[in-house]
Amino acid sequence: MSESDDMSELGSIIERITKDEVPIKNIERELICPGCKELFTHPLILPCQHSVCHKCVKEVLLLTHEDSFTDAGSECSNSGSPRSRLSSPSIDRLDRLGRSASLRRSFGRRGSSTPTGKKRNSLIPRVTNFPCPGCQHDIDLGERGISGLFRNFTLENIVERYRQAARAAVAIMCNLCKPPPVEATKSCMDCKASYCNECFKMHHPWGTPKAQHEYVGPTTNFRPKVLMCPEHEMEKVNMYCEVCRRPVCHLCKLGGSHANHKVTSMSSAYKLLKEKLSRSIHYLISKEDQVKTQISELDELITHTQHNGETSTREANLHFETLFNILEERKTEMLRTIEVNQTTRLEKLKSQREEYQGMLENSGLVGYAQEVLKETDQSCFVQTAKQLYPRIQKATETLRSFHPAADPSFGDFAVDVSKEEVLLKELGFSIPDVPVIDQSLSRVYNEGLICWLLPEDSSPTDHYILEYKKLDDKAETTWLATEKIYGNRKVVCDLDTNSLYNFRVKSCKKSVYSSYSQEVAFHTPPAPVFSFLFDDKCGFNTERLILNRRQSVESVAGLSLVLGSERIQMGSYMCLDYIIGDTGIDRGSHFWVFRVEPHSYLVKVGVASDTKLQEWFHNPRDTSSPRYDHDSGHDSGSEDTCYDSSQPFTLVTIGMGKFIIPKGSTATTSDYSNRVLPMPQRIGICLDYEKGRVYFYDADNMKCLWERQVDCTGTMYPAFGLMGSGGVHLEEIILGKRLGYTGDAQ
Repeated sequence: MSESDDMSELGSIIERITKDEVPIKNIERELICPGCKELFTHPLILPCQHSVCHKCVKEVLLLTHEDSFTDAGSECSNSGSPRSRLSSPSIDRLDRLGRSASLRRSFGRRGSSTPTGKKRNSLIPRVTNFPCPGCQHDIDLGERGISGLFRNFTLENIVERYRQAARAAVAIMCNLCKPPPVEATKSCMDCKASYCNECFKMHHPWGTPKAQHEYVGPTTNFRPKVLMCPEHEMEKVNMYCEVCRRPVCHLCKLGGSHANHKVTSMSSAYKLLKEKLSRSIHYLISKEDQVKTQISELDELITHTQHNGETSTREANLHFETLFNILEERKTEMLRTIEVNQTTRLEKLKSQREEYQGMLENSGLVGYAQEVLKETDQSCFVQTAKQLYPRIQKATETLRSFHPAADPSFGDFAVDVSKEEVLLKELGFSIPDVPVIDQSLSRVYNEGLICWLLPEDSSPTDHYILEYKKLDDKAETTWLATEKIYGNRKVVCDLDTNSLYNFRVKSCKKSVYSSYSQEVAFHTPPAPVFSFLFDDKCGFNTERLILNRRQSVESVAGLSLVLGSERIQMGSYMCLDYIIGDTGIDRGSHFWVFRVEPHSYLVKVGVASDTKLQEWFHNPRDTSSPRYDHDSGHDSGSEDTCYDSSQPFTLVTIGMGKFIIPKGSTATTSDYSNRVLPMPQRIGICLDYEKGRVYFYDADNMKCLWERQVDCTGTMYPAFGLMGSGGVHLEEIILGKRLGYTGDAQ
């Protein structure tokens, strides 16, 4: 869009605002003072950029001032804090504080003193700190106090316009007409009065200074024509301090508190802020449909929330009713068991009691037996005693072995509810714990492997839901949700290259979902992932290099190094041992990732051309001097420029925990401090074959560390060179399809 189009668009925006296409009645919430909760009256702009009524600031300072010398040292400091008193100050208290403050000011002006000879004002501390009613941040007004604050005339005008719109039926009458007054048509900002047409012509005749007065539509809000500097009361503000974000005058810039601040002209600040505000308003107006859609979504969420809340209430009542029914059933059954057992035992004991009672009632048996013993006729005695003896014998045995017929104790019927009490006290909503995405195990390329963990001592969950969305500045994107996941990892497919994605996950247990985890952002590579393994067919030295499943290569000391130590007095050096990937690139853009062991002495990484590799090995160079081989680790810089065209490799140096950009490759990398960067944990390389450029990335955040032009002749291969102790490990994700995703629950 051209500059003229921008200006025309800006003009249309301003025109829409001027025409009041947004109804002024809809802005009432912006015109309410956070202190008194009423429409602003003479609003002042606080340092925190919130506006507060002038009387509210004075009341807050009075309350704070009163607290500073009446509540100091009080044990009940909470009840005397300025914030608690600010919420609802009584009229009587404010009047009393105002009268006391007026008296103190009058005493201070007169210089009156106490009977001890000290000035009364010396006992009253000056308080300029108070909490902003809007944001509750502590505000320090400084030495000037309220007089150092700007009056918000723009807000004051808007409030007045709102008042006029609210009382549209109430007209402003002429202040100069004889009774009955006529409705005013103009208001003079210099005379601070309203006039009808006739009175205005009479008091502002042509050719007089009054004819030059500024007049507006009928209003009761008469503000000064210009904004004056609070620090220099006779100076107009004509500049804007970008550091303090407030208007200043030229004296403030020359020798005041804004002398060393960045100050711009008021016209520039006006134009810039007006453009920004207009564009923001235009954006909000243009998003009206989006806001309506979001309001509909919120209405739907409110309905769902109300419905789900009612459903949860019914389910909770049902669960408690079930528990109550179970308790009632168990109570009835157990009480019935106790009752039956009690009846049985009582019957046995009562029967036994009756038996013993009979023994007392039949005490004549003993007397009868004694009379039988007096019988002298043997045959008659035997005949009678034969029938009497069993009865006497039974009574004797009963007395010798007395045992109650039933146990009176009911200890075996005691109900143990200790465990149930604990369970009932722990009864609550079964909300699962919030999972945490493990960034160290998660990887995002063409496909994303997202892993998460539950906090320690967490109970198992039923399943998880993973959501992700692409962050796009141009359009609003929505969250995409996966199916139910029964493990702690998930593969997300079909991700766009060179894009930023946000991921979040939540757990579910018994149909109750946890809150979402903290969102984690991952940046996809700038090109599709390239799959390859290490190849030992080119430049591989079996004495000094070790391959591990073709996924990693390590450099170790060999016999040649030991033999080379014999020439130590004459000078010797270690050459690089090269190894390349088993898959080449002859078109398109490709990206691969690897990790260099932190203890590595020197590692070269980059790309190599097959045609130059063949030429290199068929025509070997003299390697008597390390300066000839630009990959020797010697950092003179001449190697990169002199032999760049003949070398088959395009590499950067990594080692000793550093990422070193080749010297002289660009004008900005001549300084050592600009060429040496911290070694990333994972390094990514992107080769664009058609453009002939290679890029080196910090693979954790996809930040490009360095790029350069490369001669893509023939087939290009990933290339690595090692010298001394070290190792390179390929990222498992690029070795094959989903090789790093084994064990994933799809």
